[in-house]
Amino acid sequence: MSNPTILRPQVHRLAEACSSEGEAFQSTATRLIKQQRRLSRFFEQNFAPMGAMAGQVSMYMLSVSIRIFDQAGGRLRKVPGRDIDAATARIMAAADGLMPADDGFADRARAVAWRAQPHLLDEIIWALFERDEKQEQEVDLEPDTSAMVYLMLWAAVEALNINWSPAKGWTPESGLIEGEDPATWTPPKK
Repeated sequence: MSNPTILRPQVHRLAEACSSEGEAFQSTATRLIKQQRRLSRFFEQNFAPMGAMAGQVSMYMLSVSIRIFDQAGGRLRKVPGRDIDAATARIMAAADGLMPADDGFADRARAVAWRAQPHLLDEIIWALFERDEKQEQEVDLEPDTSAMVYLMLWAAVEALNINWSPAKGWTPESGLIEGEDPATWTPPKK
């Protein structure tokens, strides 16, 4: 049985909370990355050819993704190498159908029906490809680099999802706050 999906309003709220913390989030990010050392090594090994800036963006977005699972509640086990390898193989099999990293990349990525935690992956797509205005200290990556960052994060989310056990009685709706309606929610325009 697959895990329930964390809904987009909650994902966005939790991601924005990380961003709002600014420098204060760094200690949380460091702790989360240390707890998921195999995932961080996977990222370190794969972002080197993309450059330092892409590496920083990747690690930040990985820490935010881990934080979202953490904040959703339940238990998040350390991701073993076999789950990273399995997720990577699955994503790489789908990658050819997503490329090139053109204006249609985001739509093709969203169309993959079997993605684990699709709202978290949609938030990543929004941040990498669609966000209108970057906030202070945010950077724009080249489309090809953004696509590679997305694919790495997709593999990480798949592996994290396998190792996440929601709290007993948790439902996607239990993560919403009053007034959040997933049926009508859209990412904000800045």
